[in-house]
Amino acid sequence: MIYLVYGGSGSGKSEFAEALAVDLAGADGRKIYLATMQADGGEAQNRIERHKKLRAGKGFETIEQSRNIEEAVEGEENTVILLECMSNLLANEMFCPEAKSAEVEKSAFPVAEKILWGIKRLSSACKSLIIVSNNIFDDGIDYDLMTKKYMTGLSFINCQLAKQADKLYEVVCGIPLEVK
Repeated sequence: MIYLVYGGSGSGKSEFAEALAVDLAGADGRKIYLATMQADGGEAQNRIERHKKLRAGKGFETIEQSRNIEEAVEGEENTVILLECMSNLLANEMFCPEAKSAEVEKSAFPVAEKILWGIKRLSSACKSLIIVSNNIFDDGIDYDLMTKKYMTGLSFINCQLAKQADKLYEVVCGIPLEVK
């Protein structure tokens, strides 16, 4: 099953997703935390440390995988994978040194399609896949062209995941709302 947990920054979506993973795994299930954030600065490192503290004692195996998520895990029947988070993953894939900047400048869709293929591979290798993604679309700011391409790619991914998901939750002010 695929679960999509969506919300704004600081909404409580990560805490909800972790609790959901613990519940779905049960006492004997394997829980994998697939972390996509790169520690490339003080703020990023602080967020990583905060997330580690949140999941401490919950029995998660952490796998750091900032790109190519399809390579991250050989799942098992009773494995629950929590992918945290889609917005970092897309940025890592779009703006990595290996990305062909001319291709990315044209469109984010090839990168988005690659990520969705990786999600399909992950979901077939586990009992449950929980994906955390961000709502970055409500601030009303007019961004530069590359940021707009990134936002278009994330919007496309979120819409595709929402269609594929068995369950979709939006977390608002720490309250999970079941949308689907």
